[in-house]
Amino acid sequence: MPVGKVRFFDAEKGFGFLTKDGGGDVYVRANALPAGVTALKPGQKVEFDLIEGRRGEQAWALRLMEAPPSLAKANRKSTEQMGIIVEDLIKMLDGIGNTYRRDKRPDAKTGAKVASVLRAVADELEL
Repeated sequence: MPVGKVRFFDAEKGFGFLTKDGGGDVYVRANALPAGVTALKPGQKVEFDLIEGRRGEQAWALRLMEAPPSLAKANRKSTEQMGIIVEDLIKMLDGIGNTYRRDKRPDAKTGAKVASVLRAVADELEL
C-alpha cells in the first residue's frame, strides 16, 4: 500500500495531488477522502490505494497516517508567557474595577486596550 504526503489539495474544487514516498505525483479526488474529512493540508502523511485512471495513477481509499500540523498550536505562547499576561490582565481589571467602584466608567482608550487584551487571552485559551 503506497504512502506519501499531500502536495496540495483544493477543497473548493475537490481535488489535489499527493507525492509518493518513492517519487511521483498521484491525483486525488475529494471522494477518495475518509468519511468526515473534507480537506487535506500540505505535508500531511497519508496512505492510499492506487487505481489507474484515464490520465494516470489516482489515489483511492485514502487513510490519514497523522493529524495535520496545527498552526495555531505551533504559535501558542509558553505557560510562562501566559502566566505573566494573565497577571497583567488581573492588574488591569482591578484598576477598572476601582474605577467602577468610584461610580465612573473607564475612558474609551483604556476600555479598548482592556478589551483587546481580553480577546487575545481568550484566543489563547481556546486553542
